[in-house]
Amino acid sequence: MLIVLVHMLGAAMLVNSVPHSVNAVSGRPFPTPFADPPGVGLSPPSVNVLWGGANFILGALLLFGVGEFHVGFDVHTALVFAAGLLAAYGIARHFERLAAR
Repeated sequence: MLIVLVHMLGAAMLVNSVPHSVNAVSGRPFPTPFADPPGVGLSPPSVNVLWGGANFILGALLLFGVGEFHVGFDVHTALVFAAGLLAAYGIARHFERLAAR
């Protein structure tokens, strides 16, 4: 069960790497935990490329480096994909609220 939770966290981190990396290579500032205030203020693209890369590396290590993860039609895979979708939804809602300001 612990491996499934670690894989779910890895999926969430992989999803979180996407907006940071996309905004970074697009040259746009984007919130990171290092901004003021954390997660709300904007960080420069250079910080976002590093944060997106760190999230990607850690997410991949958690997903593929802990235990065995094989994509298939089973509960383990369903939970990992659900965690990724839930993370994507939470991230989208957070930044949707920031954009409405």
